[in-house]
Amino acid sequence: MKATRFAIPDVILIEPKVFTDNRGFFFESFNQSEFETAIGRKVNFVQDNHSRSAKNVLRGLHYQIKQPQGKLVCVVQGEVFDVAVDIRKSSPTFGHWVAEILSAKNKKQMWIPEGFAHGFVVLGDNAELLYKATDYWAPEHERCIVWNDASLEINWPFQGEPVLSGKDMQGATLKTAEVFV
Repeated sequence: MKATRFAIPDVILIEPKVFTDNRGFFFESFNQSEFETAIGRKVNFVQDNHSRSAKNVLRGLHYQIKQPQGKLVCVVQGEVFDVAVDIRKSSPTFGHWVAEILSAKNKKQMWIPEGFAHGFVVLGDNAELLYKATDYWAPEHERCIVWNDASLEINWPFQGEPVLSGKDMQGATLKTAEVFV
């Protein structure tokens, strides 16, 4: 496994060692010990999630203000542009974002720790994501920052208009959002 820190060093790109031959491929999609060594701390995942989305669906930027979730995200079908935004007010990278293209083909994973908003847009016809979470989904604590907040200047790579949920259309700006201290 190769672990690479982004410009926001708490967000980490995980690239598993993939073994391929004429039959297909094999890789360890998760190894607790190696993962904890890569991120430098112990983590307890309590929930696995699986989502499927169509072309140009944009989900996010989501987070939970209480029961914050760290997420280990991977794509098992298709391709997405995956984004993490630092919303920790005390962080030197508050309001900054990093992104990576995750796909079934490249098998990359993104570790997004607690204190970050997360979102993605589907780049192909559809995509399926699997992600591990460090706390349970708590809808009463869920918050959303609007995907096109001008202060963030996220360069979403899609044509036309995104397909959004009602909740995501109503997202707050970073300036007005409830964030972490």
